[in-house]
Amino acid sequence: MVFNSLTFLVFITVFLLIYFSLTGRARLWVCLIGSYLFYGWWDWRFLGLIGFTTLMDYTLGILMAGSDSERYRKRLIYFSVTANLLFLGFFKYFNFFADSFRQLVQAFGFHPSDTTLTILLPIGISFYTFQSMSYTVDIYRREIEPERDLVRFAAFVSLFPQLVAGPIVRAKDFLPQFKADKRWDWDRFMSGLTRVLWGFFKKVAIADSLAPFVEQCFSLPATLSSLHILLGIIFYSFQIYCDFSGYSDIAIGLARILGFTFVENFKTPYFSRSFTEFWTRWHISLSSWLRDYLYIPLGGNRGGKLKTYRNMMITMLIGGLWHGANWTFLFWGFLHGSYQVIQRLIQPYGRRFYQVLHLPVVVRQGLDILLVYSLTCFAWIYFRSPTFAIADQVIHTVLSFEDFNWSSVINKFTVIKGVLLIAILLTIEVTNFRLHYAQLLIRRPVLRLVAYACIFWIIALMGTFGANSFIYFQF
Repeated sequence: MVFNSLTFLVFITVFLLIYFSLTGRARLWVCLIGSYLFYGWWDWRFLGLIGFTTLMDYTLGILMAGSDSERYRKRLIYFSVTANLLFLGFFKYFNFFADSFRQLVQAFGFHPSDTTLTILLPIGISFYTFQSMSYTVDIYRREIEPERDLVRFAAFVSLFPQLVAGPIVRAKDFLPQFKADKRWDWDRFMSGLTRVLWGFFKKVAIADSLAPFVEQCFSLPATLSSLHILLGIIFYSFQIYCDFSGYSDIAIGLARILGFTFVENFKTPYFSRSFTEFWTRWHISLSSWLRDYLYIPLGGNRGGKLKTYRNMMITMLIGGLWHGANWTFLFWGFLHGSYQVIQRLIQPYGRRFYQVLHLPVVVRQGLDILLVYSLTCFAWIYFRSPTFAIADQVIHTVLSFEDFNWSSVINKFTVIKGVLLIAILLTIEVTNFRLHYAQLLIRRPVLRLVAYACIFWIIALMGTFGANSFIYFQF
């Protein structure tokens, strides 16, 4: 089940009516059953996988907390991490390694049968696996106590707003929120609904409107002009941002309506002035997870510059591989790791360069933002391209500067519409304007709901409501 579908609109209406009519343990069961229904709507067979992960880490957490033997505790945490990663690796990377092996043996003259076992990727497995695994790691570190209520823990792992595409929530932040009933609150409902509508605008009106143009650019890069491809790259940077941050906004808004608080997942990342800053603004829940559970355990910035650079590269390579079983994702992670290493190496020289030029602060910041955004777009080429050959063709077409003029652009109306939508997005984000300011103009609650319903259907008409899944479902 996806948020941008009529099925979900029916589901969330019924869910909220039942949720707020019950209290205590009954409400916990509603959260659990509703979340499993939400997840199983896509493919009920994978409910067993999320159920097994939940039972495993729930049991291991209790066993770990009840033991004073450090050796025994280490065995348990190794088992938890290994089992979780094996599940994730099997479902996510089996087809990748099978195809890579076939290509390798073909290079040596062997021609194995094309018949192979195709493993279906369970939607959201990367998100709930990291969420559940961090719970056992935090117990091992003695940062939290184990949750002894299985229903509460299962609801924590599977709660539907963030289940399939994040944000990744931590047990220490989220589990305590289940321990008290959340009463219906009109202001919280309107605030959450505002956030949901903002997410729908990003996803349906912007991301889905840009998607056909982007698909055309990355499907036929050799047949299009340089300007057309360049616009496609820029549009993709906003497509993936609006698609993913739009999902996060909807998830955060839904959680707020239910009375829960999720961490922010995006903070205007394309206004970052460095790549270090970029990763504190983009997919914050994942980047902070990789920092706390991978980068710091590897040594972080302790042990000298070379080890720091090594740890950065390993973290970003793993971050790239997390996104999917493709060498282009790994290279995307390599690029971002290289960006951060190079940034640290040249930062002192960059400051001196600006001092020599005597540039105003605003100009310096603008140049930094432009440089970070441009290099981010370059990395997005590999992220979006299914193969290196297509990525190379896209880059070659742009750098050739052939037919770099407006007349060479196909679908001019789509381009104009996309530019206007991006301008609206940036204006709202720069000014920090949100729809809730419009509530001040509409005093009566019923009229607010009517106005919001109108806004929702306007958004649906602007895009392709229900036609496109979220990009990050594949991760």
